[in-house]
Amino acid sequence: MVKKKFRRFLYHYLFPYAGLFLVRLLSATYRIRVVDPDNEQNILKAGGRVVYASWHQRFLPGITFFSNRKPIAIMISQSRDGEMAARAVNILGWRAVRGSSSHGGGQALETMKILARQGYKIGHIVDGPQGPFGVVKPGLIRIAQYAQLTIVPVIMSGQNLWAFNSWDRFMVPKPFSRVIIRFGSPIHVPRDMGKEGFGQMQAHVTQTLKQLYADTDAVWQDEVRLREIFG
Repeated sequence: MVKKKFRRFLYHYLFPYAGLFLVRLLSATYRIRVVDPDNEQNILKAGGRVVYASWHQRFLPGITFFSNRKPIAIMISQSRDGEMAARAVNILGWRAVRGSSSHGGGQALETMKILARQGYKIGHIVDGPQGPFGVVKPGLIRIAQYAQLTIVPVIMSGQNLWAFNSWDRFMVPKPFSRVIIRFGSPIHVPRDMGKEGFGQMQAHVTQTLKQLYADTDAVWQDEVRLREIFG
């Protein structure tokens, strides 16, 4: 019983609060520039609904950046690690929806649809939580199709990075790094499409994200583009 209570304290309080404190402290040192913001803003100004799509490997700078875009909801698995992530999400003031699009996800998808209609933006880590890296899982397409959301790729790239020995080589920009947050062109998902169309859309979004990440990472080797973005 004592061990269970201690584990609950770790996962519900210590890890989430300590982790977010460190992320906020680190993020405060970043020099962030936003590229192509109209790809997001034009949809929102027109009353559209969006689902942000990012790789797990790069999401850390977005934690504090998106804190001013509330309300945001994000689907999180029902695993123990998901419990800690959900706690952190709730501390941020976002809405954690527990479940997945494949395991008991019917109710989670319906909740996402309801929240989107209430004005929530939806965040989705397309290849998380365990990969394979850089492959868009069906969940993103299912959410966009079911809730009629426009996919907006969000690319986050840092100049100086730590890379961890995880399944996706998770990257954390070092203190005082320059960071680019780039919004890709909107991707509209048809309400009605068969299995073949679903697979084609999944492949299209995967390829789009790969190209955007590669192009954005190339900025760090291009002095002209660096001057245009950072001055």
